[in-house]
Amino acid sequence: MKLLEGKTAIITGAARGIGKAIAIKFAQEGANIAFTDLVIDGNAKATESEIASFGTKVKGYASNAANFEDTHRVVEEIHKDFGQIDILVNNAGITRDGLMLRMTEQQWDMVININLKSAFNFINATCPIMMKQRSGSIINMSSVVGVSGNAGQCNYSASKAGLIGLAKSIADEMGSRGIRANAVAPGFIITEMTAQLSEEVRKEWAQKIPLRRGGTPEDVANVCTFLASDLSSYVSGQVIHCDGGMNR
Repeated sequence: MKLLEGKTAIITGAARGIGKAIAIKFAQEGANIAFTDLVIDGNAKATESEIASFGTKVKGYASNAANFEDTHRVVEEIHKDFGQIDILVNNAGITRDGLMLRMTEQQWDMVININLKSAFNFINATCPIMMKQRSGSIINMSSVVGVSGNAGQCNYSASKAGLIGLAKSIADEMGSRGIRANAVAPGFIITEMTAQLSEEVRKEWAQKIPLRRGGTPEDVANVCTFLASDLSSYVSGQVIHCDGGMNR
């Protein structure tokens, strides 16, 4: 039997990158997939088709994850379409890097709203459903910089640290209802975003990693699959680093 057979997962920001890799891995393990992105464009439709090829139910939903009312609308629609919600992966995120003295209020608010408030919105909307089911796994996509901080990324680091505190708090609040909450803290992962960095910068990063390589979206997806499945049924309130040994 597949690890996620019969489960339904919501994955935010999953039209590309790490979110897409998680959606594909979950589908390979038998989960039905509801994924969100700001718009369901041609790229999102292609992701939808790719996931459908694994024989599970899938649907993409246009959603402004930073908007409370819109999130509740989308979750209600997903619950109606799929009948259950067993897994929530709060993956939606952006960067607007800059030194603190040059950072604008808009840069701060945008990153906090999309990276952190969106997780609150989706947890707030899905928890009542999971509570009735008396089961559920919530996974917040944090980052190594949410643990260690990073110059030039005060907004991003703060949002990712907040996701860790949020996961730990939800684990305390909802554990008695059978709901688990954990955070994943990826390190240097090779995505479209990091691919824009120069070869020199990427080599410099690799030298800081004990495994001497960047991670892949699939590496992160494997960790999320463990946390979403019953293999981790006694794991809650934890931060799992997926960083090649960077942060230890």
